[in-house]
Amino acid sequence: MSEVDQIKESLGWLKVIFGILSALDVSLLAWLVRNFDVASTVMVALAIISIVGTTIVIVWINYAAFRRIKQLRDL
Repeated sequence: MSEVDQIKESLGWLKVIFGILSALDVSLLAWLVRNFDVASTVMVALAIISIVGTTIVIVWINYAAFRRIKQLRDL
């Protein structure tokens, strides 16, 4: 498999992971907004930590995808 094909395949997997994590992040945020008043403090704190963690991973995946795109341009 050529290097171009490997980069394209890794970009495909990054798209899948990005989509799943984006849906998860939006769902967590929607749950937090909907249940902020009735949820316990621990649940709210865990939701906020989860949202921040997922957002950090999404940003990292986006950065990794742009690096792969730059590698494609350089080839």
